[in-house]
Amino acid sequence: FSFFKHSSNLYKFNSLDTLKKLTMISALYKNYTQMVKKYIPNTKEKYMCAKQKSYFKARLTDWKNEILESNSKNLYLNPGDQEISSPDVVDQAASQTEKNVEMRTINRQIKLLSKIDKALKKIQDDTYGYCEETGEPIGVKRLIARPIATLTIEAQEKHEKNEKIFADG
Repeated sequence: FSFFKHSSNLYKFNSLDTLKKLTMISALYKNYTQMVKKYIPNTKEKYMCAKQKSYFKARLTDWKNEILESNSKNLYLNPGDQEISSPDVVDQAASQTEKNVEMRTINRQIKLLSKIDKALKKIQDDTYGYCEETGEPIGVKRLIARPIATLTIEAQEKHEKNEKIFADG
């Protein structure tokens, strides 16, 4: 984005036609995302510095776009309810089972998209990467493994232990 640092370059940019602007912006964005993708946060850096935030924002955004693209392809490619109206009871049962599995998958993806959106909002609010229970840093390694994590490993284990106690009780 150094091209835009000088006002003369900004003037040149504004005088370009829309297609050239879009091509230039697309190329700049591609270079930026490639730079972000090559970068991997490490524990030696200041926790949740601008580079780390950019990295996680790009990962979360890419993940969200992959899910949305996958869902739209599935909706487009799925033939619909062909087997449900079939006279064969076995075909109807198989089709119904398949629909149930698809609906569970869609529900999981909706929940995942919600968590991704929540994480992206936390990046904007400067609260991303900090435990919701303790306020302590979640840790770079954990966030790389699970970018939507909201609890430290210790808080997560405590939470799961409490869930198990209440489920057993």
